[in-house]
Amino acid sequence: MQDLNIFTLFWHAGFTVKFVMLVLLSFSGFSWFIVYQKFILFRDLKKDSETFLNTFWKCKTLAEALHISQESLCPEAHIFQTGYTELQKIERVREHGQENLEMRLAGMNNLKRVLGKAEGIKSIELGRALPFLATTGSSTPFIGLFGTVWGIMVSFNEIGAHGSASLAVVAPGISEALVATAAGLAVAIPAVIFYNFFSNKLSDVESEMANFSADFLNLVERDILARGEN
Repeated sequence: MQDLNIFTLFWHAGFTVKFVMLVLLSFSGFSWFIVYQKFILFRDLKKDSETFLNTFWKCKTLAEALHISQESLCPEAHIFQTGYTELQKIERVREHGQENLEMRLAGMNNLKRVLGKAEGIKSIELGRALPFLATTGSSTPFIGLFGTVWGIMVSFNEIGAHGSASLAVVAPGISEALVATAAGLAVAIPAVIFYNFFSNKLSDVESEMANFSADFLNLVERDILARGEN
């Protein structure tokens, strides 16, 4: 019985099938690199976010919270820094003019827009490279199928050249061709699984960012209302 593994099948395959296999290997390598990076990223973000939020809500002043945020890399820290910078601008405008309800509302609207923009920037940053996993999951089965179809065409050409359709003539070429489809599926399945996994992780982070932004806005609004009453 002939021992045929994936390496021998690759070695005896034609140029086109070999090229397809190398393309699939490249997709696989990049995909697993992205999976590793994202796994480390979301794991560290979760730890940093928990540490930052626990410390943030214990701070007595926003200046103290700013110092804490500068030591953290989590999205909430970035959002707070952006919001704090906007608050400083609002305070400078307020110092040069008489404060009224209209100014306070305008300042809050600006703050909401700034926080929303910060959320969007972090979301894009965290989701970077995920589309490659989606592309890998959707395209590699077809790339593998192309290699298989080409290999089978070559096998039928061999049948015509030998003038025989015996199993000994057909089977080796077809087995070499089918390995391309198997390789395409082997690359695509993990890519789809991890794309969905990290997309859900990203959705969770986006929800946490939105919740923090809402809590921060409520904190600022209460402070502004307290000033207005005084």
